[in-house]
Amino acid sequence: MIGRFPILDVAPAVESGTAIAVVGETFPVSATVFREGHDALGAGVVLYDPDGRRQPLVLLRELAPGTDRYGADVTVVSEGRWSFAIEAWSDPYATWRHNAEIKIPIGQDVDLVMEEGARLLERVARRVPRRPAMAEIAAVLRDESRPAMERLDLAVSAAVTEELAARPLRELVTKSRRFPVTVSRKRALFGSWYEFFPRSEGAVLDTEDGEPRSGTFATAAERLPAIAAMGFDVVYLPPVHPVGHSFRKGRNNAPTAQPGDPGSVWAIGSYEGGHDAVHPDLGTIEDFDAFVARTRELGMEVALDLALQASPDHPWVKEHPEWFTVRVDGTIAYAENPPKKYQDIYPLNFDKDPEGIFAEVNRIVRHWMAHGVRVFRVDNPHTKPVAFWERLLADVARTDPDVLFLAEAFTRPAMMHTLAKAGFHQSYTYFTWRNEKEELEEYLRDLSGDTAAYMRPNFFPNTPDILHAYLQHGGRPAFEVRAVLAATLSPTWGIYSGYELCENQAVRPGSEEYLDSEKYQYRPRDWDAAEATQMTITPLISRLNYLRRSHPALQELRNLRFHHVDQPEIICYSKRLAAADQGPDDVVLVVANLNPHHAREATVRLDLPALGFAPDDRITVTDQLSGLSYQWAEANYVRLDPHVQTAHVFTVTSAVGAPS
Repeated sequence: MIGRFPILDVAPAVESGTAIAVVGETFPVSATVFREGHDALGAGVVLYDPDGRRQPLVLLRELAPGTDRYGADVTVVSEGRWSFAIEAWSDPYATWRHNAEIKIPIGQDVDLVMEEGARLLERVARRVPRRPAMAEIAAVLRDESRPAMERLDLAVSAAVTEELAARPLRELVTKSRRFPVTVSRKRALFGSWYEFFPRSEGAVLDTEDGEPRSGTFATAAERLPAIAAMGFDVVYLPPVHPVGHSFRKGRNNAPTAQPGDPGSVWAIGSYEGGHDAVHPDLGTIEDFDAFVARTRELGMEVALDLALQASPDHPWVKEHPEWFTVRVDGTIAYAENPPKKYQDIYPLNFDKDPEGIFAEVNRIVRHWMAHGVRVFRVDNPHTKPVAFWERLLADVARTDPDVLFLAEAFTRPAMMHTLAKAGFHQSYTYFTWRNEKEELEEYLRDLSGDTAAYMRPNFFPNTPDILHAYLQHGGRPAFEVRAVLAATLSPTWGIYSGYELCENQAVRPGSEEYLDSEKYQYRPRDWDAAEATQMTITPLISRLNYLRRSHPALQELRNLRFHHVDQPEIICYSKRLAAADQGPDDVVLVVANLNPHHAREATVRLDLPALGFAPDDRITVTDQLSGLSYQWAEANYVRLDPHVQTAHVFTVTSAVGAPS
């Protein structure tokens, strides 16, 4: 129903979901607001905290003259379920001022206009008793002995306009409905992830009995200081549960395992336990607790894989056969993505005993929460009903709003977006497959624009399943530039172990699978040897994570802006965060060569106002990767040789004024 004044197209308003933000995040609110006739209209937004308390009114401004589209930025300061409403009103002072500034100079209705103004200011004086000047100005408006223009100038002086701008007179106030905003802890938006397999850390491939030996939680914990030293916040573990024996896959996804092959960690469950157990080769649940505690000591937290599937040996198969799909020949259907077959995995059928499955999954999630896990990376959520996730995530949020869920769904956009709206705090994206400038800019404008109201990206340039051709054939420069892009375009990014060593061998030409994939075998790495021979990009990764922590602008998503470059393989973008006090804004400017093989040169044309400067300013930019500083203006020459330096990551420290 349209109110006294129409308030339409409110944003962010998420269909079948809620807008999202994190504590301390500033986000835009906008609406189309208009009225009949020519009288002035005012608009504002009101936040309501999780307890329903009304926050101070924030005035909206018209975003472009004549569009009736109003907007403002608002900030939420605590976790929980917030909401906001748009308010519109008739503004009698603005209406009076508009008419007075036309009529008084031509001598039209002078006394009447002055009386109307005097009565408005008396209303202001009654509302703000500490501002007696308003009553005095009202009296002056009635003083016919003074020149009319002198009286008008007083009535529209800075003192009056500032008072009425901060606390406008409002008539016929119209309110929209409230729109929800779910506010999470900051880790939902900002963090650096490191994925590794505990069974590979400390694994021994050549033992006396001829069979390899798994690493343990204890040996994996020895890797944690190095991960922390690189500046990572989240240690992501693939499933740590017992692995099935039936139809176990061998090296490189061979259909038959050889003696000693550990199998895929995603083939969960055996006689040793299911989703609430740890693989005995890794240790005990107490060893897992010690691993989590050590991670926390180093300033990081553990993310655990939640893969809702079972091996043929999982206890569920005997205890709950009704949870699976039975084929006409009486066998349980295994996972397939034709022509691929996964005989070692049985998918759950969520339409068979949905209440029983929900109760069990809820129990499992809360079991790991009790063991210190506050982040879950959900495997293939797009193959389960969205309604299931909506219910589970809401149930967890009700008691533990700090627990976060990442959707690992490389699938169709509609499903990815709907999973985000259903409550997932982060989402994997198509970033891995966006390698050209035009497609990167188009995709990131979407992710940082309207989509940011409900979906947060997590940029991984590689995963155990995905080794893109760009990395296979681009050498070290490809790994470097993709790390720069992921770490500076998205507030949350991550790498899968081995990325820092530039591992790039595919199992076969045209495949995105790794050769000797860690999914199916132990893969211990000699980190000390790699560091000694400098066969690593660890220093770059460490520097990027340091810059991310040091520069709040890189911890935001919605502040991304692209700048024009006249070369199709060089990209330029910036992130700017206004200073909370009177200090300088935090501005980071990135220029990257997307061609990992050849040097490229170009002219970069900066949108200086987007960086907080005047169009003719000269600015000082300091490359945080090389340490060199330059004086830049609107147009600037760059040359990037990927074998020397793939990218500039500039901080903008000053403006030195227009050139003479």
